[in-house]
Amino acid sequence: MKFAIIKERKNPPDRRVVFSPGKLKEFQDQFPSSEIKVESSSIRIFTDEQYKEAGFKVTEDISDCEVLFGVKEVPISALIANKKYFFFSHTIKKQPYNRELLKAVLEKNIQLFDHETIIRENGARLIGFGRYAGIVGAYNGFRAIGITNGTFNLPKAETLENQQELITELKKINVSNIKILLTGSGKVAYGAKEMLDAMNIKMVSVNDYITKTFSEPIYCFLDVLDYNKRKDGNVIDNSDFYNNPEEYESDFMRFASVTDFFIAGHFYGNGAPYLFTREDAKLIDFKIKYVADISCDVDGPVASTLRASTIADPFYGYNPKTESEVDFKDKDAIVVMAVDNLPCELPQDASEGFGEMFLENVIPAFFNNDKDGVLERAKMTEKGKLTARFSYLQDYLDGKE
Repeated sequence: MKFAIIKERKNPPDRRVVFSPGKLKEFQDQFPSSEIKVESSSIRIFTDEQYKEAGFKVTEDISDCEVLFGVKEVPISALIANKKYFFFSHTIKKQPYNRELLKAVLEKNIQLFDHETIIRENGARLIGFGRYAGIVGAYNGFRAIGITNGTFNLPKAETLENQQELITELKKINVSNIKILLTGSGKVAYGAKEMLDAMNIKMVSVNDYITKTFSEPIYCFLDVLDYNKRKDGNVIDNSDFYNNPEEYESDFMRFASVTDFFIAGHFYGNGAPYLFTREDAKLIDFKIKYVADISCDVDGPVASTLRASTIADPFYGYNPKTESEVDFKDKDAIVVMAVDNLPCELPQDASEGFGEMFLENVIPAFFNNDKDGVLERAKMTEKGKLTARFSYLQDYLDGKE
């Protein structure tokens, strides 16, 4: 079987890649019957020369390959008909801006495997860049604090080589005795937690966080039942919350009244309560001053997230009284960091980690008749039609949604 790493063509440029030269060599060694090419690229974090040194053919023409691996959406004009493509298509939530891309995939008889659809039988994601979003998001949050207060000035994450360099910079700063709240239970949240732990910031219990004062910076790590409660007062379990989110209401204000810095690393599901609303943010006991919204659900569960920000311009202010965007240094502003492509700031580490997951969880399926159903579950399109699993997208394709 012939595989190819494709050139990233979306703007702004993304330097990440599915496989680093080293991981691609591991792929070749584990499955020697495979033939692998690399499409030439001048923007990739790893150079063409590094792939050549690892023993791979770097070429402008990958049209003879069957399976094509990319990261971001492939422009319609660059799609090659009758291929198997892997990339983040940003269509599974019926994103209107990519409707034409999905139409083109069907017209060109492409089998599309979205990285987000590569899951276990229980629905858990097998691959992703979430950990690196958490790592960079936490770092950027501290950077926002230093720049806002003029107390320290961390370099941009994208100017540093890897996670260790980010940690080295964070260890240089002096953080006052702030209270930091971290939400989530997945790779994003644990990536952020890695950074807090690397700074030797103490983690405390929910009760201590709410009731005690400290002479050092501390953080509290919350799961969904810490900041949501059943309307009937019963305490059940996480699965009940996921299955019946409408039976719950937010219990977040008990944390917002004592929190300085909020790192949003949770996954927000449709129908779940908002963490805090615009009305909540107006309350006199709402104390959150800094928000690193890694989840970045715009105009949703974190009221201060009015829009996604960019790597070039990562911070903006939210004025709770006027419910509007202001300069992040405005004295009445909640400082918001809501970059929606954080792993792009750490392309080397992110690519290495992604390739490791991909090699472990996806590549074997091409050589074992997909015995665990990984490819079958992930396949969105085949023979010019949506697969049964993704038939819910037909109305979206037809322009009815």
